[in-house]
Amino acid sequence: MLKGKLKIPDKPRKVFPDRLGSLVAGFDLKEPENGWYSVLEPGEELKAFEPNGLGSVEPVTACDFDDEKPRGVDLDFRSLLVRPAKDGHGSVSAMEVIAADEKRSDLEHELSQQEINLEKLQRIANKGLPDGGGLRATTWKLLLGYLPPSRDLWEKDLTENRSKYAKLKEELLSSPSDFAQSRGENTTPAEEVETDTTDGPLQRRKISPEDHPLSVGKASAWSQFFQYAEIVEQIDRDLQRTHPDMKFFSGETENSRKHREAMRNILILFAKLNPAIRYVQGMNEVLAPIYYVFSTDPNEQNAANAEADSFSCFVRLLSDSVDHFCQQLDNSAGGILSTLSRLSELLKENDEELWRHLEYTTKVQPQFYAFRWITLLLTQEFSFQSILRIWDSLLSNPFGVQDMLLRVCCAMLLCLKGRLLSGDFIANLKLLQHYPTDINLDHLLNVATELSPDTSSFRLSL
Repeated sequence: MLKGKLKIPDKPRKVFPDRLGSLVAGFDLKEPENGWYSVLEPGEELKAFEPNGLGSVEPVTACDFDDEKPRGVDLDFRSLLVRPAKDGHGSVSAMEVIAADEKRSDLEHELSQQEINLEKLQRIANKGLPDGGGLRATTWKLLLGYLPPSRDLWEKDLTENRSKYAKLKEELLSSPSDFAQSRGENTTPAEEVETDTTDGPLQRRKISPEDHPLSVGKASAWSQFFQYAEIVEQIDRDLQRTHPDMKFFSGETENSRKHREAMRNILILFAKLNPAIRYVQGMNEVLAPIYYVFSTDPNEQNAANAEADSFSCFVRLLSDSVDHFCQQLDNSAGGILSTLSRLSELLKENDEELWRHLEYTTKVQPQFYAFRWITLLLTQEFSFQSILRIWDSLLSNPFGVQDMLLRVCCAMLLCLKGRLLSGDFIANLKLLQHYPTDINLDHLLNVATELSPDTSSFRLSL
């Protein structure tokens, strides 16, 4: 059966090991028991790891401030995951066009090598990945470890992983009856089928109680199938709200419906492969940049397989921050509160005046604004093109996504230092929960890169 277990080498490469589900590092196919598959062992959880990552630049637009006087502040940080959608489109200068051409030339040269130098690729990506040509898609796959450095292995690995994803869909997204029929299985041996040929009642097959759609037993395939109905409904609602300003995701065109269906499949599979976490609202926002980049690859074969490739890379990306999505682990060493504490320490290390003003004078603590920043990888704070630029930096940082993410979050605070020092609790909280998108993104990322590290948790990726 398809088991949610992975085989991790003793000395992994400096890439993203896949510890979620069972797609990339390999899973065993065994015959199912009672005609159905068990995906994960009860209580099996995801395991966090260190990735590799560094970035590029794109312009941003003005911030949508709500001028209505706030009547109160919601301090339940888990309720702050989703913010209202924003519009925003940047402009590109002539100098940026010239710089983009140079970056494209360097990147194309490196990607044409028979053996990709990942460290050099990180340095190139740190300067910014150009749009178009499928360069960002290929680079992200390499930085996430989905593609191996050796080009000779690309076709083989892609074929295997895409085939595994197709089998996962067949197993986990089909109803038990459809899945059995696709495998040519009968619910009952032929000799048990009623063979009365007289006119009257139609012939019917006998089915066991476990295989009945109304069965509530834990071993029932139908019971397992229906228990995810509520999760699927939540996924559908969230996908309808994903970047409503972009025709790629929203609307009722054939293409937008196709894209939402593909993202729906990915999120449902993730939930079923990871029962300890399942689906958490906001995961759709984390998936959107990956799926968009892979779907717009001009290589037709890659674009046609964007769903399979996105699933694997989505799994790998979340592996670095999986504990942030589990409320029961909020207070653990890898939980969100620990990460927020690291952000506070990073700010103190780099600007104690601002840190003291936020922590003690106005008492604006990180969980009131940075929970959404960190959990959703800044996807709710900037325009979509800016998100892609920021992710170039996150994915290519050699110390991991979380290291660069905390640096960017700290830089976001430093870039608003003057306004924050003059603000009170309400003003500062409103400012940080609706981060101004007219910030110079190049400057922001430069500040993030030059920050003194949080040495208390400074680790190299394997």
